[in-house]
Amino acid sequence: MNRNLADTASRAPRWTSDDERWDAVTRREPQADGAFFYAVKTTGVFCRPSCASRQPRRENVAFFADAAAARAAGYRDCKRCQPGGLPRELEIVNRACAALDADPQQRLTLAQLSDAVHVSPFHLQRLFKRVVGVSPRQYQAAQRGAALRDALQRGSDVTRATLDAGFGSPSRMYDSASAELGMAPSAYRRKGAGLTVRYASAPTSLGFVLVAATDKGICKIGFGDDAAMLADDLRGEFANADLLEDVERLAPFIAQIDAYLRGTRQDFDLPLDIAATAFRQRVWDALRRIPYGETRSYSQIAEAVGSPRAVRAAASACATNPVALAIPCHRVVQKGGALAGYRWGLPRKAALLDNEAQHAGNISRDEAGRRQPALADTDNTLTKLDHAA
Repeated sequence: MNRNLADTASRAPRWTSDDERWDAVTRREPQADGAFFYAVKTTGVFCRPSCASRQPRRENVAFFADAAAARAAGYRDCKRCQPGGLPRELEIVNRACAALDADPQQRLTLAQLSDAVHVSPFHLQRLFKRVVGVSPRQYQAAQRGAALRDALQRGSDVTRATLDAGFGSPSRMYDSASAELGMAPSAYRRKGAGLTVRYASAPTSLGFVLVAATDKGICKIGFGDDAAMLADDLRGEFANADLLEDVERLAPFIAQIDAYLRGTRQDFDLPLDIAATAFRQRVWDALRRIPYGETRSYSQIAEAVGSPRAVRAAASACATNPVALAIPCHRVVQKGGALAGYRWGLPRKAALLDNEAQHAGNISRDEAGRRQPALADTDNTLTKLDHAA
């Protein structure tokens, strides 16, 4: 399987059905904490999936998307797992992230970081990777990559930006920075000089959609009222790249978007080539875990990534999402349920949420079967992209 597709599959939404949620409860799955809560009808208490209390009978269990919904239904917080607040494990990871965020250029060893949060290095390593998805070392590398990206955007030369970002030497930077930038540092500073970016646009029920891809995967999905303006925006982002309109190669990806907008597809099979800081990547991963037809608030997203106070940062990560629909930032609303800003316009956000609400759970077997050729075409296109000159 293509590596990008494997990564996409690993980030697919989980625990979207009651059977999957019950399975997580029976296994006391800590990774499910925050994704949903379960309540016990016979005790009137609701818990996290990982709660160590005695497990109830299946017929006595109800599931809720958040703590507020469980309380509204008349259930009270479990005193053992305290579902209303951050679990102790998330508090530890939150403190560790704060220590790493304090100075992105500083290189903290695992021993130094464990001393700062008062847990053993072995326990911190396992806990951090389970909650954040990367190790503390990888997290620090992402922070340095973000500092490098900011310096390059300000126009600093590569050598100065390398030192300012804390890489120590150009060779060390080139070993790791490309993964964070999505391209070589010099190409990033030159707005994609030396890159080939293929793109295509098409009319949809939401106006025109533009899809752009490098040889590694999709780097842009945007909506607008004018295809020419969308292409102009792409040229601004990749001013020095070799931009090629290539309708044939991108047709399978646009077909997936069209099927989604028609309500015959609920998820995407798209390889992505997008750069992000560690925090933004955590937010985008959390967005991809929001089930089709459901929404979350910005504060819930901040809690889901272990940084409950970073609500504005979570909103910023949503606003800078470069790939509409593939990362479903439209599923994030204000705490009271009102629609907040959307990069491609609030009317489109409202239409997307309304469309999902109407089609959630309604894909038939026949419709699913009709999707298979599109997936096969996508695999062929990925091969072309991966091996493009």
